[in-house]
Amino acid sequence: MTSATVLSPTRTPRASAPGLSATTARLRQRAYLRGLLVLDTAVLVLAVLVGYVARFGGDEPIGSDIPYFLVAPGLVLAWLVSLKALRCYDDRVIGYGADEYRRVSSGSLRLAGAIAIAGYIADVGVSRGFLGISFLVGTIGLVVARFAARKMLHKARYRGYGWSRRVLVVGDTAHVLELVHTLHREPYAGYQVVGACIPDALLAPVPQRLGDVPVVGSFRGIPDAALAAGADTVAVTASGELTATRLRRLGWQLEGTGIDLVVAPALTDVAGPRIHTRPVAGLPLIHVEAPEFRGLRKIIKGFFDRAIALFLLTLALPALALIALLVKLDSRGPVIFRQTRVGQGGVEFGVYKFRTMVVNADALLAELAVRNETDGLLFKMRDDPRVTRVGRFLRKWSLDELPQLANVLFGHMSLVGPRPPLPSEVARYDGDVARRLLVKPGMTGLWQVSGRSDLSWEDGIRLDLYYVENWSLASDLTILWKTFGAVVNSRGAY
Repeated sequence: MTSATVLSPTRTPRASAPGLSATTARLRQRAYLRGLLVLDTAVLVLAVLVGYVARFGGDEPIGSDIPYFLVAPGLVLAWLVSLKALRCYDDRVIGYGADEYRRVSSGSLRLAGAIAIAGYIADVGVSRGFLGISFLVGTIGLVVARFAARKMLHKARYRGYGWSRRVLVVGDTAHVLELVHTLHREPYAGYQVVGACIPDALLAPVPQRLGDVPVVGSFRGIPDAALAAGADTVAVTASGELTATRLRRLGWQLEGTGIDLVVAPALTDVAGPRIHTRPVAGLPLIHVEAPEFRGLRKIIKGFFDRAIALFLLTLALPALALIALLVKLDSRGPVIFRQTRVGQGGVEFGVYKFRTMVVNADALLAELAVRNETDGLLFKMRDDPRVTRVGRFLRKWSLDELPQLANVLFGHMSLVGPRPPLPSEVARYDGDVARRLLVKPGMTGLWQVSGRSDLSWEDGIRLDLYYVENWSLASDLTILWKTFGAVVNSRGAY
């Protein structure tokens, strides 16, 4: 793609993209941080109160000379200081990623350890039960409260009035467009692109735009362009003209302006645990570990999958029997629908589901092909006439997929993984998409918690490949937790 095809003239210069102004963004940022402080304080006061009541039953401690009416507020204050010391109110870690939760937990645990050591050295007889219950309730409460606050922030960002960082993107045209697309794809992350700077050779005498992003300058005046656009972050992506020396000087120029410098590497869709930065000869080299497809963690994952599948199957037997009866009474045909899918390593297996369509659904597919509502290799249709009455209910709440617990128990599938593809889809896979077959397919996955049928083929593949490359037991637990919310809200289910 040439620059002429992506750069288009505008009638009047614009210094910022649509969205919150710089002043409004700063005000809402401060309001959100103050709200977090109030929320944390309320959680800690409640935790200390629960610890006191659970330990002493609301009465004055008998035989103790410890003034708990002073210890309790002192503990809350020390806790807040510990959170502040670990930068739990730093706007660079709030609202996205797991670092916010790690810092909150670490601040609580470090304070608990410090109090335990100080109490032992000073021989102060503060009740260990009171402290233990307070720290347990407080740590869990802080994480849950931060999670709830983040969800509210994400919803506000989706609607266009949540606090976000204002970003000036710097780099070659193609890389700028790619980074802008990535940031626009996940608005909840809180990065609002307000302008772009491109090499001098691409600038024209009239104002230009890259898609919906205004070009506000060249590499010669990046700090001035950032100030003019009201940016608080400069994101530098790949460019042949931005040498190491020039990038270092840009960092010097931004000192004291309150504008952060972010370097976006060309490497994308790689999770943090696989990335390690090591300084070599003054260069911050990024080392990327290879994906893990075997070993002890995979054995543990397999054991976990089968144990949970067996437990859920046993627990759901009455529900399975009731659903089977409803399917049988609703329309003629078998209760269980078995379909050939492709699993790990390209091995085919039969996936089990409750039948949600009429018995001749495959024969009717050719007639409905022109009404396909998705791209890529999948067929999706919101009002598919082949779906039965009971089938619509089962699909809405994902109850039709419960028999797949048997597939997990037999080792064909995992609880979490890429969507199990059809052999006809696999036959048309290219080299990249075929990497989905390196792991077992899953009952749920990133595709389900991110929109399911509402996702495009490209986005679904991107999420599946991201999981294949970066899976972990912790991410599996997170996806399982999010699956519950996706099912309850019926997002993308049809």
